[in-house]
Amino acid sequence: MAMLTSDITMPAGRSAVPPALLIGCLILCVINAALLQNALTAHWWIFDGNGLGVPTDFVNVWSAGRFVLDGHPALAYDWDLQKQVQVAVLGQSYPGNFAWHYPPPFLFVAATLAHFPYAVAFAGWAAISFLPYLAAMRAIVGRSFGFLLAAAFPVVFTNALVGQNGFLTASLIGGTLVLMPRWPVLSGICLGLLSYKPQYGLLFPLVLIAASQWRVFVTAGIVAVLLAALSWFAFGTESWQAFVHWLPMFNKAFLVEGRAPWGKLQSIFGLTRYFGGSESLAWALQWIMSAAVAVLLVCLWRSREVRHELKAAALAAGTLLVTPYLFLYDEMVLAIAIAFVVRVGLDEGFERHELPALGLAAALCIIFPFLGAPTGFGATLVVTALIVQRVGPWWRDGKSPAVPAGQA
Repeated sequence: MAMLTSDITMPAGRSAVPPALLIGCLILCVINAALLQNALTAHWWIFDGNGLGVPTDFVNVWSAGRFVLDGHPALAYDWDLQKQVQVAVLGQSYPGNFAWHYPPPFLFVAATLAHFPYAVAFAGWAAISFLPYLAAMRAIVGRSFGFLLAAAFPVVFTNALVGQNGFLTASLIGGTLVLMPRWPVLSGICLGLLSYKPQYGLLFPLVLIAASQWRVFVTAGIVAVLLAALSWFAFGTESWQAFVHWLPMFNKAFLVEGRAPWGKLQSIFGLTRYFGGSESLAWALQWIMSAAVAVLLVCLWRSREVRHELKAAALAAGTLLVTPYLFLYDEMVLAIAIAFVVRVGLDEGFERHELPALGLAAALCIIFPFLGAPTGFGATLVVTALIVQRVGPWWRDGKSPAVPAGQA
């Protein structure tokens, strides 16, 4: 964390944080804090008014860890057995399943959390995983304002409320991108640790090869293989067999049968299904978008004229656009893209439309609980448009995009 938050070189002519951006972030921080406090006092976070556990995502992490501690890690992937443990932990049943579908290396995290009582593990996971996310945002922005920007992101509350891994995912992607120019080995370690989220690994190999970032590429591969080997040694072949066996069922349940409402999927796939489009149409649009994003990112990362922050912002946003399986808590990665955009704006000056656009992206994340629609996908598109606009001069002229500081 100290390495990430120190030794960041800033241009001598950097601009001050615009008052509108500062005030907006302060307001969003207050909203996040107030919502979290209200969730605790109103008994819709961790425990309800009757002292029973609130059914939510974290219960599958803790219960998977219990299977590991009990000596049966492969059983964590069995939906029926998982639910039996979860019902016992929560003290009540619930409709559907909170299924465990992560690769076996993530069982190390689950087993660690299962050493603690459920409530302690829940709150501790949200708090501890928040710290590297803060460090990554501070390092990206290059000043203490990064802490405020990190805490202001609206999805912070959502991720903490359900006990998901959005903070960890965002910190690893942010660490990969911010460390890449100067510490490629550390960058590769972050990327290798991200292998617990395979859907985020679609674009990184392509751009690393395009940019000739071989040290990052090789280090990430070694770390991923070592993690897989350690998990095989610790949890046995059966855990990997169970993961492979149950994964198609999970995909069928959420991408074919729609057991979770389509509006929860923050992707073009989810948007198409939400408005009644067929599965084949949704997949066609998803593949077209994924291919277009991949080609554009490869071209962008091959360029030596575009500054690294814009490449990093584009890659962070692109990881969200190319996967169909994306919930609102996964939108924590969008905070990384926003941080790089803000870094460029503070260095070169913000254009007139950029701060209102960032406000729109925040609003789209906030209104999701009220609409139940893929508004997070809209937020990703807004931030992507800002990045494209910044990169636009390079596409037209083959030069690095720059904004005069006087336009701040």
